[in-house]
Amino acid sequence: MTIAHAPTHDELVRKASDLAPLLEKHAQWSDENRRLHDDVVDALADAGLFRLRNPARYGGFEASARTLVDVATELGRADGAVGWTASIYTIPAWMAGTFPDHVQDEVFADPDVRICGTLSPSGSATPTAGGVVLNGRWGFVSGALHAQWQEILAMAPTPDGGMQPIMALVPMSDLQIVDDWFTAGLRGSGSVTTLAQDVFVPEERTLPLIEILQQKYKSEANASNPMWHTPLMPVTAAATVGTLLGMAKGAMDAFLGRLPERKITYTEYETAGDAPVTHLQVAEAAIKTDQAEFHSHRIADMLDTKTAGNLPWSVVERARSRADVGAVSGLAKDAVDILSSASGGSSLYESAAIQRINRNVQATNLHALIYPPTAMELYGRVLSGLEPNTLYV
Repeated sequence: MTIAHAPTHDELVRKASDLAPLLEKHAQWSDENRRLHDDVVDALADAGLFRLRNPARYGGFEASARTLVDVATELGRADGAVGWTASIYTIPAWMAGTFPDHVQDEVFADPDVRICGTLSPSGSATPTAGGVVLNGRWGFVSGALHAQWQEILAMAPTPDGGMQPIMALVPMSDLQIVDDWFTAGLRGSGSVTTLAQDVFVPEERTLPLIEILQQKYKSEANASNPMWHTPLMPVTAAATVGTLLGMAKGAMDAFLGRLPERKITYTEYETAGDAPVTHLQVAEAAIKTDQAEFHSHRIADMLDTKTAGNLPWSVVERARSRADVGAVSGLAKDAVDILSSASGGSSLYESAAIQRINRNVQATNLHALIYPPTAMELYGRVLSGLEPNTLYV
């Protein structure tokens, strides 16, 4: 069902921006109920924002990395949990495009399919006739409560007696949900734990992770498509940074929105906006947000340039994509922290958006593939002439 004309970058960004009032309306509900509001999920589907990285032959948009970043920025600006969840869906969707075509026919039968996933191999895959049997638990599975499939990593034996991580596509109906997402931040993402107990997965729905990381994909239909000529980690990086940037922008919106009516208690200033200290705080947060935007667009533009030209990636460029994510995360966190600290005691109430934004950006900053010190260490290690000490580069 290939669509004749996929929406343009500007059209998709506008669709995301137009959802802001709805997302803001339900943000507190989603935070309190630890899941996205169903109206939000329906609106995202109606806007086509679950199709961004789906193959075009199934009605997907095969959107550029710059589009991913800019759409996620608008979503994250209104509600970080929405931006995060919608962005995370794009990563397993792209990964599903590496599987054999007949598997994709099944997964993408619904053009608005939502695939959640994780890159932690916290389960076992025991070989059996025609496939493997999965057992294990996978945590931090953002969007699991509204997904139809999960991309899962598990450890499987190799012919030489070793072990290797494999990737499997599993219907959510085969998995159990563990309602354990009681967290300080990103509560609306519903990033629960999923559980597999003796779940059979046919061999055709499994791939060795090392083949994915080495860009050895099984899809014939996507073999000539430049979108699948790119490494996994830069794809993940471009899918991630927009939400982080969006939360920094959302914090500025929230801060400036309250500024005309705020005072600085126990001072003579008529409003907080009259105080030089406020001017300094706003300027510093704005500059940090600008810097975060630079790094966000750098990774997106590099991915788009290399995709269009089918250009190879150096290990330095791969590591830098991880460092760019870390930089965006750290800068966004700093910007939000400045504005949150400047928001006064009244911002402690749940009705104040800034406190939720602060909790959300703190949570994303802790993600293992985002945490700035780890990302910077990897980049510095590679720049120093050493080999990466992780597969995730």
